[in-house]
Amino acid sequence: QVKVVESGGGSVEAGGSLTLSCTASKTGATFMRYTMAWFRQAPGKEREFVATINWSRSTTYYTTSVKVRFTISRDNAKNTVYLQMNSLKPEDSAVYYCAAGPMNSISPWLSRAYDTWGQGTQVTVSS
Repeated sequence: QVKVVESGGGSVEAGGSLTLSCTASKTGATFMRYTMAWFRQAPGKEREFVATINWSRSTTYYTTSVKVRFTISRDNAKNTVYLQMNSLKPEDSAVYYCAAGPMNSISPWLSRAYDTWGQGTQVTVSS
């Protein structure tokens, strides 16, 4: 069974940086071929797409609000996906979730493209 677990959340001041990690608790045969993504959800708001990356690292998508500040990457040898977050703003505060889904989704920015989800890690940005 493949499960994903997020880590790296915490509290930072506006303008600071954090790197989130998402690691498989047990390596599965299909993990390296999964499309991976980060979503986030703030209190009282819907879960929103943040970034996604395909298995070969050849294609990425970002939501507009983070496009110039965040970078998604993956290290398949370590079974780990990262989200490098720079120039953090208070509005970035949310629980961040890692997700994994089958290859070749037509719309990898939609939550329905993913069938495995982590427990979430809290990111709090103060002003």
